Amino acid sequence: RARRVRSGGRMIDLGLIPAAGKGVRAYPKSSYVPKPMLEIAGVPLVQRNLEILRDAMGIREIVIIVGYLGDHIRRHLGDGSRHGVAITYVQCDEPDIGLARGIALAEPHLPRPFATILADELYLGTNHAELRAPDGDWFAVCAVKHVDDPRLIERNYSVAIAGGRIVDVEEKPQAPTSGLLGCGSYLFTPELFERIRTTPPSPRSGRVELTDVIGAVAREGPRVFPFVLEGHYINVNRVEDYHAGNYLARTLAFDRTKISIVIPAYNEEDSIGHVVADFAAHPLVHEVFVVDNSSKDATARVAAERGARVETVSLHGYGDTIKYGLDHAAGDLLVIVEADHSFRSRDLGKLVEYAKDADMAIGTRTTRQMIEQGTNMQGALRWGNVVVGKLVEALWWSQEPRFTDVGCTYRALWRSAWNDIRDEVRGVGPEFSPELMVEMLRARKRVIEVPVSYFPRLGGDSKHSKNYLHIARTALRMLRIVFEKRLGLG
Repeated sequence: RARRVRSGGRMIDLGLIPAAGKGVRAYPKSSYVPKPMLEIAGVPLVQRNLEILRDAMGIREIVIIVGYLGDHIRRHLGDGSRHGVAITYVQCDEPDIGLARGIALAEPHLPRPFATILADELYLGTNHAELRAPDGDWFAVCAVKHVDDPRLIERNYSVAIAGGRIVDVEEKPQAPTSGLLGCGSYLFTPELFERIRTTPPSPRSGRVELTDVIGAVAREGPRVFPFVLEGHYINVNRVEDYHAGNYLARTLAFDRTKISIVIPAYNEEDSIGHVVADFAAHPLVHEVFVVDNSSKDATARVAAERGARVETVSLHGYGDTIKYGLDHAAGDLLVIVEADHSFRSRDLGKLVEYAKDADMAIGTRTTRQMIEQGTNMQGALRWGNVVVGKLVEALWWSQEPRFTDVGCTYRALWRSAWNDIRDEVRGVGPEFSPELMVEMLRARKRVIEVPVSYFPRLGGDSKHSKNYLHIARTALRMLRIVFEKRLGLG
């Protein structure tokens, strides 16, 4: 087994993040942003790895190699001052030249030993703080991780270790002989650049491979050492890896995640107390936040008596009220619920679990076994929601959505996702619901639909679907905003 590099070695004060590749295997995600800018739990990969260099390794001078869609990275990170580092950018105009030759472009800025973290890899809870330069003569330190799945090694590289040093390196081995996965965290000396120049292209790829450079030195003598990586690691090669990374990051952080229940309300004194009491008692809920849009009854008083945080506002309508609630709620995960007691907290766990795997999890009231008798989710209303849902699917087919209910407001979305789209959401009425779905798709967010229970509303009629005239008006407002968004008119 690999042994950890001794933590008492020399500190490294320079960092390198190669971020110039096209990320072809992550298509279509990589067609609109460079892969290093894909967000994991709201934070781009490249920023996460910059923060590892800064926080775990104490590095303040960082070189970033940019190429394909590199302006996205430049705009997000700037000169580094907002992140407490100084960034130097190196432009790579030929992203197909490969990782090794791309790294060679940074030679003028790396005159002494430096740490490297590839920009498209995810590290969570790792021990990078222990990564130090070994004493004596050395060329490279490579992070390796013990894994049980050989397929992970087949997608990265493998190492052979003897006597506490790396003696060989193989890129994407077809039949790994060890359980050591090679990761994209390294320490290098400036000798790397001369070695890149003298290493021939790989017969397999036609490019100079970084693993070939390291392997050649490793076979010469004891100058390449392993560092055993602990914690969680994902090489974000494919869209599937990206989704797995989001789920992992959100799951690991879930104990620290605050959940806010956002309830828009107008004249709901008969039902609001039941809704607040139901959700306030749920162990996952941090706060119940009722946004009272200047009700003429006792809605605000009843909600406060049941334990909700209440703010009374004067806004244009239903959509505006929800938007205010999302903006002013305290939580990291925001859950919208109707004030009419048509939804229950018993479905909250499902929405939250699916939200770990998506930017927004939305309820659907189209599963008959979960619709109680007496609801308005019948006939034209039920099928109208299905039809508009399928229309949104067709209009944004490349995003692979699956919708059957555009009017269900029982949904959970992450604050980071809301912050990304909020300025594009302008619906003030019931059209807010499909518009929120559409804007998530336009921002290339992941939306998953989850069956939820649906009960008859308590007290009065729905303000948007109490009769066929109201249903028709609501449907027209929804269709209008969907087509405007698709045609780029709104």
